[in-house]
This record gives sequence, structure tokens and C-alpha cells, in this order.
Amino acid sequence: MPQTVRTAVHRQQTRRSCHYIRYAAVLCALLVARVVSADPVRVRYPEGPAHGFLILTDTADKPLAHGERIQWLEKGVVASELIFRFDDGSLYDETARFSQKDVFRLESYHLVQKGPSFSTNIDEQFDRSGKYAVRSREADTDEKTLTGTTEIPRDTYNGMTPTILKNLTKGASAKTHLLAFTPKPRILELHSTPEDTDKYWVGGSESTATRFLIKPDVPGLTGVVATVIGKQPPSFRMWIAQGNAPVLVRFEGPLYAEGPPWRIGLSAPRFDGPNK
Repeated sequence: MPQTVRTAVHRQQTRRSCHYIRYAAVLCALLVARVVSADPVRVRYPEGPAHGFLILTDTADKPLAHGERIQWLEKGVVASELIFRFDDGSLYDETARFSQKDVFRLESYHLVQKGPSFSTNIDEQFDRSGKYAVRSREADTDEKTLTGTTEIPRDTYNGMTPTILKNLTKGASAKTHLLAFTPKPRILELHSTPEDTDKYWVGGSESTATRFLIKPDVPGLTGVVATVIGKQPPSFRMWIAQGNAPVLVRFEGPLYAEGPPWRIGLSAPRFDGPNK
């Protein structure tokens, strides 16, 4: 083979090898991104016993469910339950137990959603060790059961997003994680970014709340595929009233995977009957 031809072939092979090396490097970086964990969020406002009342509506503000946020102290951890009872008999019941010594740490999580408002009935739970159990059933199908153990990043905060947002410093963003079941366990990155402030009123008194955009993201190679086929989880928004006691005052987005956009706002108990 003439020298010029050998040189051209060598250059082509070198370029091809470099291309493969760069491709492999990108794949490795994406794979590593799947297991990297950010630091847990530091405690600025410790949580304690609390009880609030909520209303869930569609985007036209039609009431769909009424609910409560209940917190209590339990054996050195905070138990926080969010429960909605729908007008059609559906139930959404989510309980997160977490510790708050210097940083927030999720200790266990349990979610029950069932009824016609949901496309899938789910009973899922896991704890800090990574041990999980999931029961799910779609319409006209048999129930599926999944158990096992998976690795959980230190900043996994299922059921704790409002708590995490309340404890961010002014203007700060956060990247945390969620454990989702699809139905197998999958770690999602949760990117929370302040967008702007919006006005709200209590009687004639005007105040402002920070509007956060929260974007779930499937990391790594799976995330690249999800982006291409348009299957990344949908974003949602939360409004946090700032001050000496930050509090969630509004939510807008899907409450469950592939669900419709709903709104959650503050409410109050009634003394004149449920249908007045």
C-alpha cells in the first residue's frame, strides 16, 4: 500500500477512534450522573406540629377535593401527612417521615392513591434503607406487586418539596431527588428554581409569594431517551410566602404521573354542613 494511502487510512482510523472515545466519555458521564447525590438541604426553619386545610381544584377553579396537611412529632422524627378526599370518592394520602438535625433527611415514605380520579391505584412505600414495596392496579387489570431494595441518594425528598423550598435562602435554587416507581424504582432529579414573585391578598392586606418552577428530570442515558420521545415528567409550580414563617400558599401542576394539571390552595373548615 502506498505511503500516502496508509497515512490517509491511519488518519481516518484515528478520527474514528477519537469519535468513539468521545462518545464513550459522554456515556460514562451520563451514567455517573445517575448516582451522584447532592448535599442534603440545611434546616433553617425547623418543622413542628401543624394542621392546615386545603382545597384542590381544576384549572378553572372548580372544586374537586378537600384536604388537610397534618404534622406531628413521632419518636424523634416529624411525620407529615397530606390527604385529599375527592367528591367522587377518590383518595390521595401521602405521608413522609423525616429527621431535621442540621439537615433534612427523609426516613420513610408512604403513598396511597385510589379511585376514579386516578388512572392507576397505587400503594407504595419505602424507607431510608432503600427497601420498598409497591402495589398497583390499572383499570380492568390485575394488581401488580413489586418489592426489593434500591439505592437512595441522601437528598431524596418525596413528599417534602414545600419544606425544602421554605428552607432555601432568598434567590437560591436546588437540585434534589425523588424516588419514583414506573413501576420499577427510578431516581428522578428535581430542579427547583425561583421564577418571580406574585402578589396575594389577605383581606385588604397585600403580600408577595415566591413562585418556584419545579422540573423533574430523568437523568443519565434514560433521560436522554425520555427527552427525545417526549416522556420527561411534567413540571409544576409552588408559591412560598416568605417572612418569619414561610408557608406554601399555592400549587399548580399534576398531582400524579401523567395526571391533569390541578391547583391546591388554602381553605378553612366549615360549620354549616359539607354541601353549603
